Amino acid sequence: MNKTKKIEDKDLSTEEKIKGAAKKLFTHNGYSATRTRDIAKEAGINLALLNYYFRSKKKLFEIVMKENVYLFFGALIENMNNNPRPFEKQLDFLVGRYIDLLLENPDLPLFILNILQSGKFPQEDKDDPLLRNIQHMRGYFLKNIQDALEKGKAKNLHPFHVVTNLMGLIIFPFIASPMMMARSGNISRKEFERLMIERKELIPEWIKAVIKLK
Repeated sequence: MNKTKKIEDKDLSTEEKIKGAAKKLFTHNGYSATRTRDIAKEAGINLALLNYYFRSKKKLFEIVMKENVYLFFGALIENMNNNPRPFEKQLDFLVGRYIDLLLENPDLPLFILNILQSGKFPQEDKDDPLLRNIQHMRGYFLKNIQDALEKGKAKNLHPFHVVTNLMGLIIFPFIASPMMMARSGNISRKEFERLMIERKELIPEWIKAVIKLK
């Protein structure tokens, strides 16, 4: 029994190692420029072992992509489905949740951006519960924004502007962090994290000001 558990643990460790290496290379090199041989080398295994776990680069990419898309949207979907709340509270939760998530997974925005640009983001499929939930969440959140706009004074402001401003304020600093923390910059990793924690309070204030909520 103990022997079986050790084998299972080893298998899980190897699989996670491969997926971690694949995510890193897909993020920084893109799908087309990443070879399975590169992933195997990054994971510290031979190519035959990678092929044993994942039949092809396409299959590995699909698995890594879906896991990371769920990581990006999953907690938000679950919270919105199970905890309806006013827009202001929803905004506070969303900003706090995403900043915490991206501090733990700083490469995630670039990964999502790359798959969006490559056209490999999973297409909406009524049989895929994750994509169905993303679609539902998007509609639910946009409706809440529209309701908030109507309650405030910015009735002629399109929800698109609110969403793009919100996501830009959250995500762009993480994408631009290598530039801001370069040798020529004056922000350390510790300082960057402190500033992002500050933004958990600042971003909702800025968005509410745009919507002109009292």
